[in-house]
Amino acid sequence: SLLQLLSNIVLWDGIVQEDKVRDLGLSKLLNRYLLLNILNTPLGQDNIEKCNKVVACLPQRWFQDLKGGSTLPELLNFSQHLLQ
Repeated sequence: SLLQLLSNIVLWDGIVQEDKVRDLGLSKLLNRYLLLNILNTPLGQDNIEKCNKVVACLPQRWFQDLKGGSTLPELLNFSQHLLQ
């Protein structure tokens, strides 16, 4: 249900200011609740599926101006988990 909520929040991108959508979706929902669930899921296929669903929710245009190897500040913890 958290993934569905994240997906619904991200749908507001382009309608509501981007910084508000990123704050609510990434800083508040992903980093506070969803990432905690992902980190407590044993490494394996279920964890990979959850991470893929999170990535699929994120608008590509948020990443257009980033330099190679960098990410959004709100995604640092999630990125570190993916690298692990």
